[in-house]
Amino acid sequence: MFRSLRKVLCAAAAALLVPLAGVTTAHAAVPSAAATPGAGYWHTSGRQILDAAGQPVRIAGINWFGFETGNHVVHGLWSRDYKSMIDQMKSLGYNTIRLPYSDDIFKAGTVPNSIDFSGGKNTDLQGLDSLQVMDKLVAYAGQDGLKVILDRHRPDSAGQSALWYTSSVPESTWIANLKSLANRYRGQDTVIGIDLHNEPHDPACWGCGDQATDWRLAAQRAGNAVLSVNPDLLIFVEGVQSYNGVSGWWGGNLMGVAQYPVQLSVANRVVYSAHDYATSVAQQSWFSDPSFPANMPGVWDKYWGYIFRQNIAPVWVGEFGTTLQSTVDQKWLAALVSYLRPTSTYGADAFQWTFWSWNPNSGDTGGILKDDWTTVDTVKDGYLASIKAPLFPGTGTGGGTGGGGTGGGGGTASCSATYTVSSDWGSGFNADVKVTNTGTTAISGWKVTWTWSGSQKVTSMWNASYTQTGSTVTAVNADHNGTVAAGGSAGFGFGGAPGGGAVPTLTCTAA
Repeated sequence: MFRSLRKVLCAAAAALLVPLAGVTTAHAAVPSAAATPGAGYWHTSGRQILDAAGQPVRIAGINWFGFETGNHVVHGLWSRDYKSMIDQMKSLGYNTIRLPYSDDIFKAGTVPNSIDFSGGKNTDLQGLDSLQVMDKLVAYAGQDGLKVILDRHRPDSAGQSALWYTSSVPESTWIANLKSLANRYRGQDTVIGIDLHNEPHDPACWGCGDQATDWRLAAQRAGNAVLSVNPDLLIFVEGVQSYNGVSGWWGGNLMGVAQYPVQLSVANRVVYSAHDYATSVAQQSWFSDPSFPANMPGVWDKYWGYIFRQNIAPVWVGEFGTTLQSTVDQKWLAALVSYLRPTSTYGADAFQWTFWSWNPNSGDTGGILKDDWTTVDTVKDGYLASIKAPLFPGTGTGGGTGGGGTGGGGGTASCSATYTVSSDWGSGFNADVKVTNTGTTAISGWKVTWTWSGSQKVTSMWNASYTQTGSTVTAVNADHNGTVAAGGSAGFGFGGAPGGGAVPTLTCTAA
């Protein structure tokens, strides 16, 4: 009932976003490891997720929806090239993409629609079906160093389902398609796992023993089927709505794990997943508690946090989001971010997460992007700064920071920077800066300097820190985007005032 308010709009809906005083967009420092974490396939150990070398990793990502809708492809490609979208995700410090899909994409004749091919956009997607487009997104994300979690969001594009099957999409089809995906991406460790079914809810139960409604048993059947094809994948299992008479968010109730854990044929593969939302999605009793928001850690502990705290398994908050219109929602998001554990303090010993959503056209939450599908909602993104985490090694030369190391071997280190005004309203403006490694070796840091000809001042900056003396600005990389592979790029953005004026000449220095 709670998520019935969610309307996925194909036309972007404007959202009034209320800033929270004191939010910073500076990203947290992350303890360094001997090698960049994230390589290879992953597995679990207690409450942590470890990479192939046994190093702990933290999923700090974003949901990019659309494959589950009638468009049969991620949204926003009607406005932008998919590579620029993934590059921007990386430049903002998101290291994982959750890709919702429906079983419609497996049907013969299903083709994506609403993709703009003009001006050189999305040229390599022409003539492809939905699964082939997904292949392209996965490959480019991997080049950029982002991981992908595939999310069976709906049985068909018409809408979500309470159970993992419907009269038209039986359990056998669900499992066959899960196995097909597992086999399709076997050997491509960009795809780290599959979220088996999105938001099971009443009459779905946990531990009741009814084969037709017991989600825990269904998750075991599907999880084992996936692992029979690709034993290296993580199996993400969401909660239900109600357990022993206690109701919560769809997919957000994992109270039954304590008595009835998911048991798979391959050890160390289960990650439990919860969803949590604010009042822009639906009201819940805890929002009106006189002690709110101090009561929220206890609520989260009860429904899913105990799994992490008792070292049972990792917990991934696969969806959380809000329009941020109300003070209650602002307090909720600040409290949840704190609960999920700042990376600077806890490193990867923390809750995993993917924010809902990248898309601005989620009717009850909005997105990280604004309605033009380009401009970043820096207030919303800023709330997440403390829980962002290191990026992962890339599989090739994408458009983002890619690659894991800091280079070596005597190559040359150099960089260039370009400056683009994304919006200008006279009294202020926003601009994006793209830093490109023009040398022959990876760089471990960069600095960009420019001097305005007018009276402009930086009012805020994200994904870099800055100093300004007079009209001269110096921007230095954040912790998460300093390492840039040869031929790769990173980016940052800022707001300034008054209007943008003439584009200055930029100087880039590589470290």
